[in-house]
Amino acid sequence: MELSDLYSDKILEIAANQPVPGRLAAPDASARKSSRICGSIVEVDLALKDGTISGYGHEISACALGQTSAAIVASHVVGTPVAEFRRVREEMTAMLKAGGPPPSGERWGELRYLEPVRDFPNRHASTLLVFDAVCEALDKAAAQ
Repeated sequence: MELSDLYSDKILEIAANQPVPGRLAAPDASARKSSRICGSIVEVDLALKDGTISGYGHEISACALGQTSAAIVASHVVGTPVAEFRRVREEMTAMLKAGGPPPSGERWGELRYLEPVRDFPNRHASTLLVFDAVCEALDKAAAQ
């Protein structure tokens, strides 16, 4: 598979039609992550209530893969229990780095479109960036 094959029509469609939630005015926690390989940057804001993500905002400057991950997260993260999001991050990491299956279900099924990224280790960081940022923000919120 060539690198250009990685950018399927579905990946480009999700990236091009991503929600733009902006930043939260009063988040419970925020985090910024960047990829040294491609220069992608993701900043996220979270609001939490009773162990569930109740608000989400982001600002991203990322490649199409990072934009696709961020778009899927932005579309589905509100209403997600913290433990479920952490599991999805583990599943994404296992999918890319250990040949595991993609996350499934109605909420996270679209992440399967990123499965071909597994063959391009230098693209793993940008694809996981939003997951890493959200989990860092969750850690910060838990520490408060």
